[in-house]
Amino acid sequence: MNNELRYLTIGGGCFWCVESCFQKLKGVESVVSGYSGGHKDNPTYEEVCTGETGHAEVVQIAYDPEIISFQQLMEVFFFLHDPTQLNRQGNDVGTQYRSVIFYRTENEKQEAETAIKKSEATGKWEGKYVTEIAPFIKFWPAEQYHQGYYNNNPSQPYCSAVVGPKIRKFEKHFGDLGWLK
Repeated sequence: MNNELRYLTIGGGCFWCVESCFQKLKGVESVVSGYSGGHKDNPTYEEVCTGETGHAEVVQIAYDPEIISFQQLMEVFFFLHDPTQLNRQGNDVGTQYRSVIFYRTENEKQEAETAIKKSEATGKWEGKYVTEIAPFIKFWPAEQYHQGYYNNNPSQPYCSAVVGPKIRKFEKHFGDLGWLK
């Protein structure tokens, strides 16, 4: 692995689901759950859950672009959540669960727009995509107990009912493609 890691910050519903899948991909160095896109410095989970800080639950992914591309990460992103649900994923409702890609460069913005069009063309999700594409400003890591939450709490009710099945579906699909560590 080279030292030229890139960073991608995305939100696709509960960060426990997203984090637990992205960390299994070849070329992904680290995945940190946190908050982005809001107006309050150093928000807490409780504050973000009110929907009043403007933050989304996100993951910040450090990846090696020589091993996994931005477009591959986008393919995983659109596999893991329903980008047609405005401010929600399943029973998780609120602006903190919005579908969002925070871009760092103009090129990433264009790549994100391309990824949305490519995903829409697959017909996997019915309806209009509502994924927000916004400039990256700041990432706030979530509290320590959120980091690796699924790995540490697989039998917690939400994890066993929602996260576990999503991970198994992800592992089957991307394992067959040879993308997993």
